[in-house]
Amino acid sequence: MHLTVGRGRTARRAYGFDEIAIAPSTLTIDPEDTDISTSIGDVKLDVPILAAAMDGVVDVRLAAEMGHLGGLAVLNLEGVQARYEDPVAVIDRITSVSPEEVVPLIQEIYREPIKEELIRRRIREMKESDITVAVSSSPLNAERFGTIAAEEGVDLFVVQVTVTSVKFESSRASALSLEKLCAMLPMPVVAGNCVTYEAALELMQTGVKGILVGVGPGAACTTRRVLGIGVPQVTAVADAAAARNEYLAATGNYVAVIADGGMRTGGDICKAVASGADAVMIGSPIAGAAEAPGRGYHWGMATASPGLPRGTRIRVGELGTLKDILFGPAKTDDGTLNFVGALKTCMGTCGKRSIQELQQVEIVIAPSLPSEGKAKQHEQHVGMGK
Repeated sequence: MHLTVGRGRTARRAYGFDEIAIAPSTLTIDPEDTDISTSIGDVKLDVPILAAAMDGVVDVRLAAEMGHLGGLAVLNLEGVQARYEDPVAVIDRITSVSPEEVVPLIQEIYREPIKEELIRRRIREMKESDITVAVSSSPLNAERFGTIAAEEGVDLFVVQVTVTSVKFESSRASALSLEKLCAMLPMPVVAGNCVTYEAALELMQTGVKGILVGVGPGAACTTRRVLGIGVPQVTAVADAAAARNEYLAATGNYVAVIADGGMRTGGDICKAVASGADAVMIGSPIAGAAEAPGRGYHWGMATASPGLPRGTRIRVGELGTLKDILFGPAKTDDGTLNFVGALKTCMGTCGKRSIQELQQVEIVIAPSLPSEGKAKQHEQHVGMGK
């Protein structure tokens, strides 16, 4: 439905996670009988959660732990891990300065050239842990870094930028051909980010095995404020899922839809899947893990932009170990721990045995859901300074 926003100007209503709810069905099943596994091409995941390719979230250690727990962490090949021999010392600098100093410092740090030998070293270090290895690059470096990743035996290659489109015009540079890249690389390629049906469908037609959906919802991203662009995640994911289903019907090829950003709790992850996602990519919740390189801090990927930063550093604190965040037991009642338990319980409550079944659950528009009957909770949180 389109609403009139001014004379001769209409807009479509879009929805975010706080504006919908999942309706339970007439069947309930034991959560332990549910299957939350998913696939991106031939990469199988026991847990449908990816750790975002951000320097405060993923390093070699976090990637190893995430892999052993059944999820997947994506290492940023254009971050500090590929620029500095000692990334720990660099991250210490980022986390120790004042808010006023942090953006200029990050811009300075990311001016250090990326080193091919460090890319190879980090990949080899991850492979030593016997995990599925995933790395990311911007479109500018995708062919060069993709070749290195293939030579080192990487399992999944991600091409990521704030907004990705198949059609790109520039008087200064040539466009990356995703179709050529997918044909060239032996591993599945994931591309993003996008938020519309049309862009998602065009990306799928290049041969990618997964698409990232989300522009600006991340806790450390300021794209929506700086550029004014974005689509709320429920609508963005649902539109991308519709493109996936059409592409599947036309070609027989299934492309994974990965909701990227804007999920803070187990309930948000459940809603992302209910909206059509096959998996989710999260940053700030994983940045709160004891094993995360940022030690309780998290910053946006575009913070280092020399001309127009679209990210910031935030303090997320330490929520618990990565295992606590994914599997619990939860020591808080706010949904920030035990994401797997939340997803399996949601599926059981709705009578859905798999991720693809949960994608078909009924959802309702429910903007009052977060506040309905919760006055006492609000008073308690205010009293506790939350």
